[in-house]
Amino acid sequence: MLELREIVKKYGDRTIIDHLNLEVKDGEILTIVGESGGGKTTLLRCISGLEKINSGQILIDGQNFDPYQASDDSVIGVVFQDYNLFPHMTVLENIALAPIMVLKKNKAIAHQEAQELLERLSLGDKGQLYPYQLSGGQKQRVAIARALAMKPKILCYDEPTSALDPNLTKAVEEIILDLKKSGMTQIIITHDWDFAERVSDETLTVKPLKFAD
Repeated sequence: MLELREIVKKYGDRTIIDHLNLEVKDGEILTIVGESGGGKTTLLRCISGLEKINSGQILIDGQNFDPYQASDDSVIGVVFQDYNLFPHMTVLENIALAPIMVLKKNKAIAHQEAQELLERLSLGDKGQLYPYQLSGGQKQRVAIARALAMKPKILCYDEPTSALDPNLTKAVEEIILDLKKSGMTQIIITHDWDFAERVSDETLTVKPLKFAD
């Protein structure tokens, strides 16, 4: 279980997250929705270790966990809104890179596991293509495969359905629900309230903090 206790995040004198508490049980899906400027992406960045919190505690299974300092990149994975795929690498190489470099996996094994992920996400014939040869929906699935390749305990998504048409949104929804069946804990940042309602076990609604003039 992921627990956040009294989390505070500031940029200079501006407080973005103010003493937030929440829990995400193992295997559940939390969606974080709300207006722009409410701190949704900042919260995801804090959970995934891309930003350092100012105060508070992050716990996993009751143990203190500092994602900003964590050396184990396989605990929390992130699927970025803009995918962040390396344009000079094939799809297969994009997925296998982190397991090879970080987990020190044998290249052949990493490529085999990457191919298995592609098959699982209906991209089995795309391994030798480059990102520019893929559609937006295919890039999204490759980004999910790349995150899964690290075998994370928790998978976070930043706006996974943005700029996708209804059919592709449905495909991403099915992937997320399929991962839930396998026990994956997931946290999703989204502006899409209907999508959030269909996939989430719990929803956190955030609003921009008000500041005195």
